[in-house]
Amino acid sequence: MRTRVLTVVLAFAVLAVAGFAVPLLAVTSAQRTQQLVAARTADLDRFAGLAEQAAESDDTGALTADVRRYTELYGEAVVVVDARRAPVVQTGGLRAADPAVARLVDAALRNQPVSPGGTLRPWSRADRLLARPVGTGTRVSGAVVLRASVRVAADDIALRWTLVLVGAGLFAVACVLLARRATQWVVRPLHRLDRAVGTLAAGLPPEHARAGGPPELRQLATGFNRMADGVTTALEQQRRLVADTSHQLRNPLAALRLRIDSLQPHLRTSATRTYTGVTAELERMEHLLDDLLTLANAEHRAGELAVTDARESCCDATAVAAAQARLWQPVAEQAGVHLEFVPGPAVLMACSEGELAQVADILFDNAIKYAGSGARVETRCLTDGQDAVLEVQDDGPGLASGELPRAGTRFWRSERHREVRGSGLGLAIAERLVAGHAGHVEFTAAEPHGLRVRVVLPKGHTA
Repeated sequence: MRTRVLTVVLAFAVLAVAGFAVPLLAVTSAQRTQQLVAARTADLDRFAGLAEQAAESDDTGALTADVRRYTELYGEAVVVVDARRAPVVQTGGLRAADPAVARLVDAALRNQPVSPGGTLRPWSRADRLLARPVGTGTRVSGAVVLRASVRVAADDIALRWTLVLVGAGLFAVACVLLARRATQWVVRPLHRLDRAVGTLAAGLPPEHARAGGPPELRQLATGFNRMADGVTTALEQQRRLVADTSHQLRNPLAALRLRIDSLQPHLRTSATRTYTGVTAELERMEHLLDDLLTLANAEHRAGELAVTDARESCCDATAVAAAQARLWQPVAEQAGVHLEFVPGPAVLMACSEGELAQVADILFDNAIKYAGSGARVETRCLTDGQDAVLEVQDDGPGLASGELPRAGTRFWRSERHREVRGSGLGLAIAERLVAGHAGHVEFTAAEPHGLRVRVVLPKGHTA
């Protein structure tokens, strides 16, 4: 946006400078040309007056002396002819017989106006010929032709053009600096507001957008800050409610379990089935509360990581995944699942060892529970560009294509897994832990069947 705004402002500035400088250059050239023509016309008038006096007195001495002094002083040639086109005075190598001079003499003797030529430019170097008749009206007794040098005038025009162009350049630079400053004044608050909106949209604690720029932007930033504070407060209250509720329900559930366990010796045989169902539901409730508390802690941890930039920690994902696979090996064997870790080189992942182990535990637990007896679960660590990947893949029934986008949603479970013990919060917990380190979790179908889960995090760097 800044580039577009700056481009528009600079285009306007260039047009403004051009609209100011180009006419000024033209006016400067025209004025200096007029000055040259006016000065040489005055000289022609003086020579014409002397020539008229010489014609009347039949004495050309004064005219000849004045013309020669003029040529010696200014270096400009002069030709004076009489009414019969015979030369009276010729100086500076200019001759009445020259074609250009002859044409001007003919026009002057016919009392026709003679154009002094076009407007001078800094690069003009060709001399200009100017002519004037001797006498007035129908009594033309001769003509005067002067070859004027334009070098001094052209140099003056070049100097004036230089001053104009330098001034225009300075004005253009001032416009650029002013436009850049004005653009920053407008765009910088928008960038800060955009970052704050992105942070809030990612579910992380937003930073307040500093009010700046025009009044409209300051009002917008103030309104956003109020909204962000309200949303953050509501989310924090929701998280605390979940955590507090999960924690507070532990004591009643523990007391309920003690009472139910104390009833077991006094139950009749016919009530054993009911007792077993009650204890199973009680265990499910305890597991659900544990997962809710874990999820609340994971969200809190993700927020802390976003604020404190703790993502600088890293670990060897290959070593962590191998260690957790060994821990889950007995559980997999008991469930009839073949759990295999595919060895590979060390993969540094921008995540703490404890949090990565927690994520790996969730993935192993899900794969073993839902892949089914006889299934094969493989896990490996690899790099993908600038990312480090922990991959867990099974060849169980997997998920339908319509169910894959819902995987990781809180409390969601596939219809085929309703009878399997679980809360539907495990993958949601893993996603929140991974998101706190600027990563994400991918769910795709494995070939020919099964589920592939990829934990993608930035590569870690050793200190």
